Amino acid sequence: MIENSIDAEQYTYENTCHTVEEAASAAHVSPNDIVKSICLIDNDGNLIVAIVRGKDRVSTSRVAKALNIEIPQIATPEEVLDKTGYICGGVPSFGYEAIFLIDPKVMENELIYTGGGSPYSLTKISTKVLHQINKGQIVRVRK
Repeated sequence: MIENSIDAEQYTYENTCHTVEEAASAAHVSPNDIVKSICLIDNDGNLIVAIVRGKDRVSTSRVAKALNIEIPQIATPEEVLDKTGYICGGVPSFGYEAIFLIDPKVMENELIYTGGGSPYSLTKISTKVLHQINKGQIVRVRK
């Protein structure tokens, strides 16, 4: 973030932020302020990241329709680490090569908290900055 002058703040906590509830509790915010980066793999091995509010679930069929592809598979923890450089439970919504899809409900918030690179950290970032840096498509991907 510093190297690329990204306007965001990273926080590290003593307790894990692996679940939405844990993240919201640690940051003292609503679960609607937390976003998840759900990593998917298409038939060609490309990484797709569907970004949804913490309580929402990703529809793989909506992802497929948005990208005009076959239904992608949820990435394994090994694929997530290999493709993003981060372990499951701490994957940020930016900062690596992927096709990013941002659910419109995420964009209703001015600020959100996303994975901070580890299960013990979060990154606070504006949705406008997030959209600019990951060049995400805003498309409904939630169920």
